[in-house]
Order: sequence, then C-alpha cells, then structure tokens
Amino acid sequence: MEILRIEDLSFRYAEAEQNAVERVNLSLESGEFIVVCGESGCGKTTLLKLLKRELAPAGDVSGKIYYKGILQQELDEKTSACEIGYVLQNPDNQIVTDKVWHELAFGLENMGIPTEVIRRRVGEMAGYFGIESWFRKNTDELSGGQKQLLNLASVMVMQPEILILDEPTSQLDPIAAADFIATLQKLNRELGLTIILVEHRLEEVFPIADKVLVMENGGVLLYAPPRDIGASLAEIRKDQPMLCGLPSAVRIFGALGIHDECPLTVREGRAFLQKYFSDTDYQPRYENYRPSEDIAIELKGVWFRYERDLPDILRAASLRVHRGEIYCILGGNGAGKTTMLNVISGLNKAYRGKVLIDGKPIKEYKGNSLYRKKLAYLPQNPLTVFIKDNVREDFAEILEALDIPKDKRGKKINAVAERIGISRLLCKHPFDLSGGEQQKCAIAKMLLLEPEILLLDEPTKGLDAYSKKKLKEILIDLKNDGLTILTVTHDVEFAAENADRCALFFDGEILSAAVPEKFFSENNFYTTAANRMARNIWKNAVTVAQVISCAEKSRGICK
Repeated sequence: MEILRIEDLSFRYAEAEQNAVERVNLSLESGEFIVVCGESGCGKTTLLKLLKRELAPAGDVSGKIYYKGILQQELDEKTSACEIGYVLQNPDNQIVTDKVWHELAFGLENMGIPTEVIRRRVGEMAGYFGIESWFRKNTDELSGGQKQLLNLASVMVMQPEILILDEPTSQLDPIAAADFIATLQKLNRELGLTIILVEHRLEEVFPIADKVLVMENGGVLLYAPPRDIGASLAEIRKDQPMLCGLPSAVRIFGALGIHDECPLTVREGRAFLQKYFSDTDYQPRYENYRPSEDIAIELKGVWFRYERDLPDILRAASLRVHRGEIYCILGGNGAGKTTMLNVISGLNKAYRGKVLIDGKPIKEYKGNSLYRKKLAYLPQNPLTVFIKDNVREDFAEILEALDIPKDKRGKKINAVAERIGISRLLCKHPFDLSGGEQQKCAIAKMLLLEPEILLLDEPTKGLDAYSKKKLKEILIDLKNDGLTILTVTHDVEFAAENADRCALFFDGEILSAAVPEKFFSENNFYTTAANRMARNIWKNAVTVAQVISCAEKSRGICK
C-alpha cells in the first residue's frame, strides 16, 4: 500500500536564487526502509522537513505531498503530529524537558491523551528501548547516544506510521551508531514502520535499505535498490561525488572489476575477497612513521572535573602531539574527548598537571596571545563560531580583530573560500546553511586565523563523502605547510585515511597511540569496514584504497 506520494515538489528559500528542492517525484510503500544520501547542500534536509508539515521551512513551495492519499495540508492536526514522526540531527535541539520520563510523556500530554494511556505507553517504550536504568535522570546528564535514543523513543511513543530521521548518528561513536541503526532495523522489521533516513555514514544502513534515494542539486538522481546504486552511479558519471561515499564493500567490488554479485555487508565483502584472494602470499609493507622531535602539544598528568563534587573527566591524562603531524583521537560518547580539547585550548582549566603549547605552559599565554596565529579551535557545533548575518561579514570580523587592513580582507576571504569550496555560500546567513555547509564555513573561518596548531572536534560531522575527500586534501596541504592538527572524531574511516597517529581515549586518559595500520588492525570495533573484510588476508590493510591496492598486487587476481 502506498503511504507517501510526492508529485513535482519544488521549494525555494526566501531571497534564494535557486530551488533547494527541484521537481521531486517519489512513491513510498508502507513498511519500506528508504535511505537518502547526496552531497552536503543538495536538498536532503529541506526535503525531509517539507514532509513534516510542522517543520516545513518558509519559502516558495509548489507540487503536492500525499499521506495515505490525503493532501498534506488537509491532514488533521493529530494525524500530522502523531503519524509522521521526525528525529533531528542534533539531539539537544529536540529535547524540551529536564527529565527523561517527562520527555517521553511530553508529546502525549500536549495531545490531551488520558493519563492512564500516557503511563502505559511511556512504560512500554522505556522498556523496549532499555531506558529503565536512566528513566528518572536529568536529560542534561545523558550521553549523546542516550539523548538520541530518548528522542527516538519520544517520537515512537506517539505511534507514528512514518519515521523521518535526519543524520541521527552524526554525533555518535561507532558502537553507539551501530546500536542505533540496529534499533531502526528492528522497528522497521518488527513493527512494519516506514522509515526515511538521511545518512552520510552508509556502511550500516545501505544493506538494510529497500531503496536508496540519491539527490543532486535538489532533484532525484537515482532511486533504486542498494545493489544497483554503485553500477548506476558509475554509468551516470565516473566522477560522480557519491561514488566515494558508498559502503567499502561496494567500492572495493567496483574497483576490482570482477563479475559477481555486488557485496553490501562486511560479511559479504569478506566472502568476496576470500573467494578470489584467499591463496595469496602478498602482504603490504608500510614505512615506520618518524615524527618531528619538536612537541607542539603536551599534557602531563592532567586532571579535570567540572565541579568539586563531580567525578573527574580527565584522570592523569598525558599526551604528546609532535609538530607537523595529524593526530586523531577516538573514543565513546561522553568519554571526555571534547573536555580534553577544551583544556588544551584554555577554555577549561585543569586543577592538576601541566598543559604546554610549543613547550610553554598555557597559563603563560596572556590575553589573546594564544589565539593570534598560534592556535585555533573548531568546536563540535559549528554554529557557535558565527555571530554575523552572513558568512562574509563573519569572516571580515575576524580579520578585523587580527588587524588585517581593510583593503586586504576581501582577497583573503575569497582565497580561503575558494580553497574550501564555499564561495557561493559567503552571502548566506549561517543558519540557512545545511549542517555540512556550516561545518565547511566554520573550518574556513579557522583557517583565516592562520594558526600553527589546529584543534578540530568532529570536523566531518554533517559532511558527505566528497566533502570529506576535499577536507582530507586540505588537511594534508596544511600539514605539509607545517601545521599541527589534533582531531577528535567518531569517523574511523576518516581517521584511518588522514592520521599520522591514532589514539583511543577511555576512562579519562589516552590509552595507546599508534600509526593507523597498527591501531585499527588490532581493534575489533574501533576499526574500519575495509579492515574487517580484509584482515584475514591482508592484516594491515585498513582503508579501501589499501585493500584495492593489495588485491591488484596479489597473485591470482581475477579481472
């Protein structure tokens, strides 16, 4: 049965020159799992918000949306609010109460549902999602994964027929993200819930999708089963940006040109590699990493807690980041990674231990001297770095603070905008940008500071695979220019492809650090999909490119 139909849907934001959504035609059957993907700014979030009447943005809209054969604007309030559920990208933006139990009940209370029904539904959802142990906690005490699970449960308690999710795993660590996706699959398979999911991390969601919607320039580029997407994209254009964002198994299969069924999962990818390469004795070799002797960032036995009577977040944390290297830190949500960046940047003060920047104690940097061409810090929420009505004005403001002459500011702004690929965004308000566009603009603003040390907290959040590829090129260029880059990330593939060294943060400290090949090949969960597929053949291959290279160099390759 058709549950949703979209006919010639177009949308343009006020004062925008182009449509954000362009003549979209779609039909969804009840119980389907649809994954939506595409470049940052291609219209994914706008399309999703148009499907939820209460969240539809202001602007010029044309076309029709039907829910169960009824025009969207003709739906009664209860049907629209309850049967079409929506989970936002940032969990903090959706939580409205201070207690977990109240958050679960809030929507039902607003709909005037009887108390006894509310109690029953809330109890059922708390049990289903495993919320009992933190049912009476304050919402601000929850981890990122718990907040996103609470948002999902708060929507599900309304008993929706369609569940719409906008990058719900963007702020989750790999383990929490996998658990969240598994929950969505369970809801889809056991309850027959129709799910529409926007996601950049396709490894887990691709195999469970019934169809994949690829968007480009606001329109539908492809709408097909997941096994057909890779080949179809390559037929459309060999350099189509989404090709580099496909699951590892799909990319490896496509690159090797072997005539077989396209694998989607790690298990299928491993079986595919073992079928054609299990008898190889070729093993990759990697050069030993030799960092600079100069230390750019050093922590010595650092302790930190937010209040005297609260537990320590950093527990004798020690860290050495060498000048000119890219150092990536991974770890679970709530482990303290962001707190450590805050301490390094001087935003938080350690109560014990030493923080040294270029060998100098951080407390000896007076005024703004630390941030004047020395250190720049991009926080997890990119919107916090913007204060003006458009991006160009924001960039000009920071150059003014650096005493850059007015006649030279425009040239600097245009140069960094071109480098990051955001020239068309300079005149836009930061709040009108997509999550990925906001992230790219925030990175550009940090580069205007011309720092020697760059701290990045989840720099790939909201970025599509092509934008990640461009960011990688930028970071490598900056490294070659002598810049030191310390990154906190949940994106294991990005870390494997970019880092000189990777480290795991747990229980308030850095447990270990190693080059990516050694770090990821020795992990079971904090590792890449490519390594999971290939580790029984080529143990140290951790990226898609490395697996493809190993396969091409191995004996018995089948073309």
